[in-house]
Formats: sequence, structure tokens, C-alpha cells
Amino acid sequence: MATGRTHRPATRSRGIPEATVARLPLYLRALTALSERSVPTVSSEELAAAAGVNSAKLRKDFSYLGSYGTRGVGYDVEYLVYQISRELGLTQDWPVVIVGIGNLGAALANYGGFASRGFRVAALIDADPAMAGKPVAGIPVQHTDELESIITDNGVSIGVIATPAGAAQQVCDRLVAAGVTSILNFAPTVLTVPDGVDVRKVDLSIELQILAFHEQRKAGEEATAERAAAAPAAAPRERTATDQGPDGDVPAVMPA
Repeated sequence: MATGRTHRPATRSRGIPEATVARLPLYLRALTALSERSVPTVSSEELAAAAGVNSAKLRKDFSYLGSYGTRGVGYDVEYLVYQISRELGLTQDWPVVIVGIGNLGAALANYGGFASRGFRVAALIDADPAMAGKPVAGIPVQHTDELESIITDNGVSIGVIATPAGAAQQVCDRLVAAGVTSILNFAPTVLTVPDGVDVRKVDLSIELQILAFHEQRKAGEEATAERAAAAPAAAPRERTATDQGPDGDVPAVMPA
């Protein structure tokens, strides 16, 4: 099976927008669930709802893939799974190294979805000598001294950084120097990389802070609505002869 070092996804050369690329995994996840239930076809509306997008956007995204569906029938689920998997580069083997085998790194190593999605954990790497040789998810941890040789021997082009923030940039630099061109960064820091290297950052604390913002706003809106509901309605006041019109004059029509 081909490795990630010699085969790259063709999305950029084919002119697929980055926003569309970001949604393709959402479609693939929804389609895979349909495939597992042996659903043969799906409409754009049904698939869009399952992926959390609107159907017009989905049809536009699929037009970049050259897939337009069949009127009155919808999209062939199995064909779309293959088509999107191929576009994302998931029909080949992508060896991945995970650097930093603490709690998060170990959890990533134990994640069972890598293999079914075209990724193979080639090595687990940690700077702690006491970790060397210990199996995690059935894979023995190797010391960072072996990082470069591991990348070369396994043809690795994707690295996952799960180290503390202070070590992340140094690890990143070594990965890039050894030939890694795509990095998934879980460390709470911004990495500097040269042109031609892609970095995706996953910061769980930031995501939680965004959720906290929305929770605070919802609580404030609920409190405002409760205060408005509890406030007594102002009774309408009858106009009297002393009321003045808009120009300061006594109204022409007086109450009887």
C-alpha cells in the first residue's frame, strides 16, 4: 500500500475551496453511518441535515467533486464514500507519529478510529526515558532521540504533537527538518512553520471558553426575559384637558 510520503491529496491542485475541504469529513462521517446501516441512496436534504449544513451548500460542495446526484433518487451512498475518501487521501495508508505520550497522547494512541479512516500510528514518541519500551495501545513508546530515524524509516509525513507548550516548537522543528509536512497540534501554543507545512491546531480549553461565552449569554438573555415577564404592565392613561398636542397646544378634540 502506498505511503503518505509519495502520494499527496489533490484538493488544492483541483481548486477545491478550503471551506469545502473542511466540510468533506462531516459528509464522510454522515455517509459512513448511512453505509453501516446499508442505506443505498440519500437526498441532499437528508445528508445536509445529518452533516449540519444547508442543502444548497452541500450541493455546491459536491459540484467541486463532479458529483451531482440523480434527480428524484439522490446520491449513491457507497460511491460518495469512495469519492470523498479518495479526495481526502484516505484510500491509502498514512503513517502517523504521536509525540508526547502523557494523558492526552495516550488517549490519542488508544483512539480506534485511525485505522478505519486511512491512518496508521507508526510510532509513539516521548522525551521521558522511563517511558521508553512501555506499551501504549499495544505500541512500545520510543525515545525522542530516535525521532528522525523513525520518520525516515516509516515514511511519515503527518505528525501529532501532544507535548507541553514549552516543548512543542522544538518538537515541531525536528519533525519538519525530518520531512514531516503536516502537523496536528494539541499543545496550547502557536507553532511557527515554513511555507509548505500545514498545521491544524486543536485547543480544547479555547473550545470550552467559547462554550462558556455562549452559556453566559444564554443565561443573561433568560434573566432579561424573566425580568420583563415579572414587570407589571403600565396602565394606559386617559388624556385630560391639560394635555398638550405635539406643538404645545391644547388638543382640538377634548374628552367629554
